[in-house]
Amino acid sequence: MSNTNLQSPNMADLLAGLASNEDATRKMAAFKLQTLTNDPSFAEHFCAQGGLTQLRDVVLESSGNTLAYSLASFARLLELDQGWDGVNSKVVRKAVELVVCQPLVNILRGAMAVLVSVVSRPHNEDRRSSTSQYIGGFKALKPAISHYPQFLEMLVSRLSSADHALCANALQLINALMRDAITVDDEAEWPKFIKRIQDLGVIKAVYLLMQSSALQDLAHPLLEFQQLTKILLNRWRDVHVDIAKPEHRRTVKAIHLSSNPPEKERLPPLKDKGQKPKHDPNKWRRLGFTAENPEPDFEDMGFLGMMDMSDYVRKHQDEFQNILAEQEMLPKEKRCPLARASFIVTAILFEHFEVDKLEEHEARAYLVLESRTNYEQLFRPLLLHWSRLHVAGLHAFLRLWRETGAETDDFHKIMELVRILVESVVGGAERTRSIESIEQELATYECKRLRELQMELLDLAYEDLWGQHLRGTRDELQSEALQFMREQRIRCLLQGAWFPHTHTAVQDQEIGGPVQAQDLEEQTIHGFRFIQLSGDRKNLHWADFEEMWDMPPQLNTLQSTVPLSSVSSVASNITAHQERKSSTDTERYTATKITIHGYEPKSRLSSSKGKGHRKTESKASSRANQKEIVLLTFHPQNHVVASEWLDGLLMLLDQQPITAETNKIIKMIGDMGLKVKLLNVRGNDEEGIIDGIDGIEAPEVPSREGLDEDYFYEI
Repeated sequence: MSNTNLQSPNMADLLAGLASNEDATRKMAAFKLQTLTNDPSFAEHFCAQGGLTQLRDVVLESSGNTLAYSLASFARLLELDQGWDGVNSKVVRKAVELVVCQPLVNILRGAMAVLVSVVSRPHNEDRRSSTSQYIGGFKALKPAISHYPQFLEMLVSRLSSADHALCANALQLINALMRDAITVDDEAEWPKFIKRIQDLGVIKAVYLLMQSSALQDLAHPLLEFQQLTKILLNRWRDVHVDIAKPEHRRTVKAIHLSSNPPEKERLPPLKDKGQKPKHDPNKWRRLGFTAENPEPDFEDMGFLGMMDMSDYVRKHQDEFQNILAEQEMLPKEKRCPLARASFIVTAILFEHFEVDKLEEHEARAYLVLESRTNYEQLFRPLLLHWSRLHVAGLHAFLRLWRETGAETDDFHKIMELVRILVESVVGGAERTRSIESIEQELATYECKRLRELQMELLDLAYEDLWGQHLRGTRDELQSEALQFMREQRIRCLLQGAWFPHTHTAVQDQEIGGPVQAQDLEEQTIHGFRFIQLSGDRKNLHWADFEEMWDMPPQLNTLQSTVPLSSVSSVASNITAHQERKSSTDTERYTATKITIHGYEPKSRLSSSKGKGHRKTESKASSRANQKEIVLLTFHPQNHVVASEWLDGLLMLLDQQPITAETNKIIKMIGDMGLKVKLLNVRGNDEEGIIDGIDGIEAPEVPSREGLDEDYFYEI
């Protein structure tokens, strides 16, 4: 026996205390027992000494704290699989009675814990004693519940208790009842039980708990409820829709009748049983099914798909009828198949919440729980609002169909947009976000933004599958694009350009400083400055003129020169530039200014230094002793010219371009080059990428019959 048992009271004294007629003695014995039963060795010894009989009598006869202590001990024994011989119908009925009638929290916790063990114990448990009167599962509670029919209602109401431990116990018992119900093979019974507890408000209660700040205290039962919800969805999906079954036939018939069918579809039953009934071939196609028989359309999502559509039709019957009436006014190719859209939204939600990956995610989820991290990502309260998400998703499908002017052949394109919409809105929602705000965003999300997300996701898919190759190709193409733009910008400098030569306060401002309105008003043009790069790309030549010439001046007529070897930096206020048209709209005055800084040519240096000294002086030290001055300033007439000259000068100095105009063109050229290269990738290549992207089918390769090579790409 363990050390705990060696230090424990004498077993005979403990059993005698439990059997005592004095309340105080029995209470003390029950109090000590609830601690001692935490030791499995003691629990086994206690049961072997016949302690279960005394403990059961205390449970059935006591009240107050004595009852609370004895229930806690009994529940602990059942958890250790040691007390099943003491379980009988009286104990179960007592526990059910307490759940319904008992207001004390400490008693309620123990009663629920006992019932959790009773319901959770497998029916075919081999370890239970052959003399045990135990009946497992929900069946064990049915006789007691028949005397207390408000049991389930009271149990669900306990979920709103301020005591978190009581909420956890209540939810554990609900989970046990749900798990027992859905493991029963009777297909007709478990949906009734699930519907009953849902009608009592269990979904709303658990949803509020999952969004509350008490998440950590209720983590395990909440996670189990979330997993059970997935099991239910999976179970419903796996139920095959069979119109021959009365329940399925009634549901499908109700959908049809809710559509306000025309009189020709309301044919009365034929009196002559030998006569074949007339059948309208458009009866089901009108609702958006693909054929005259609706059953095949339920194949993928089973009873779950039928249940979602039935729920939508029942809650939005007027809208359902109006949509069908609008569809009938459109050409056939413009009509949105409502039934197919409903089933697709169900499938999208099923995929989004990864319902079919239950076992894998359940194991990982419990590991996360143990680490007490990432609760925000683990819990998905929106899963509990499956029906509302389905309706909101269906509304989004219909809206996108109208906004895009989709036709029948575009069904899969709209499907992909809805998939992206759900991933973006539902997948990106925080745990505490309300279902109402999710519905609102699904209803207003712009189609243009969805298209952008679709392209981003496609790029990510390419990146995942061909990431290393794409990155190398992209870097190479970006480098080529940069060299291309460098040559283009420098050619602009080689061509030369005219710049208005102004004399205002603007010229004397600090580079990048703010431009004042009065400065713009005072600004006047006093001639023009022409600047051109020499053919050897070593010098900038410039001169001032009274007016612009029709033809650019010859390079040898430009008297002033700025050697690029003496340039230290190029500065500009382009990011703050402002433009103003003159009253004649024929000239443009600009506050944009580019300033070239550098060092005075050696001929201007002081002659105080001897030739011998200059020979020994390094270039760096020579520059350190020189004062940086402004070598040249000019005012580009617009942002395009400013970008050409500023980035051209920077690239001549082996620096990176800085203007948005140049960088935008570089990126566009690089991206376009990548897309042109990807045109050579076949969708059905073994190493192709299209087939590897989820939800994207490999496009059909178009025929080139009748085509020649006379084509071009318009950028």
